[in-house]
Amino acid sequence: MTFTANQIAVLINGKIEGNPDSVVRSFGRIEEAQQGQLAFLANPKYEEFIYTTKASVIIIGEKLDLKQPLQATLIRVADPYTAFASLLHHYQQIKTQQLQGVQQPSYVSPSAKKGDHVFIAAFAYVGDESEIGNNVKIFPGVFIGNNVKIGDNTLLHPGVKIYHDCTIGKNVTIHAGTVIGGDGFGFAPQQDGTFKKVPQIGNVIIEDNVEIGSNATIDRATIGSTIIRSGAKLDNLIQIAHNVEVGNNTVIAAQAGVSGSTKIGKNVMIGGQAGVVGHIQIADGSKINAQSGVSKSIKVPNVAVTGSPAFDYTSALRSQAISRNLPELEKRLSDLENQIKQLLEEKANMSQL
Repeated sequence: MTFTANQIAVLINGKIEGNPDSVVRSFGRIEEAQQGQLAFLANPKYEEFIYTTKASVIIIGEKLDLKQPLQATLIRVADPYTAFASLLHHYQQIKTQQLQGVQQPSYVSPSAKKGDHVFIAAFAYVGDESEIGNNVKIFPGVFIGNNVKIGDNTLLHPGVKIYHDCTIGKNVTIHAGTVIGGDGFGFAPQQDGTFKKVPQIGNVIIEDNVEIGSNATIDRATIGSTIIRSGAKLDNLIQIAHNVEVGNNTVIAAQAGVSGSTKIGKNVMIGGQAGVVGHIQIADGSKINAQSGVSKSIKVPNVAVTGSPAFDYTSALRSQAISRNLPELEKRLSDLENQIKQLLEEKANMSQL
């Protein structure tokens, strides 16, 4: 596909400096882009490359002052990173919209309902009474169980598994290997030391505009629903346990885990490898540092925590500073002890005179 600088500027509401008819056919990083490619500059530390890149079109900030003239056509925008992300989104939509129809071999239940412009790739399975919205794209190896509802414009990458009775909203992207609606980890301990499985009869509800990375697992509720609210973004390799609720626009980085029945507020940021125990609440706007272990509720909004067990981020930094000074403090304490010992000896000698 080819685009002119003018077409790109219209899509991202930018202002052109240079030739509006400059053509690009692909994207490139600014430090290595070639002629016919589009690049962008958002981070000032890469500014040096704008003077050496061979890119035909470059998206830059509207306030960036150039130190020398450029041959490339420039498109100035308020936020280059957001503009570039928006452009990639348009590009991806154009590519996926070309995919339509049902490839064979695949299985779509006669009782399932499909919207317009749906794509179902080979080796996919769609169960009884399921509903697939308009423009949904289902790639090879996807399993959709019975009575699953999938909203418009949702994209299911290869190998995604969605168990029965789950609901997926509109404009959702789920990456390869993720499992939605597997059983929650529910086992009742018995007097003889064994465990009796507690049937997990709830479901998972994923609201609109959610993105979930590869090989994540979101367990179905014991009773009721595990809920991922609209706008949430989950990275790869994340475990969300039964009856958890993740709030609007919350982001969770890779390898984090949230135990059962915990309620996470909106606009929360959880770093990689963080762990959150069950049956607690995380207030809106909380920030949980990577590898932190959250063992009790965070009740005050917009608080940052770190460590295991996690506690206030600023206090943790002060504690770390003190810890780094412990060798010097130990030496000073030893010197003080020696001085006191010497003074006591001198006092004892004086008393004997």
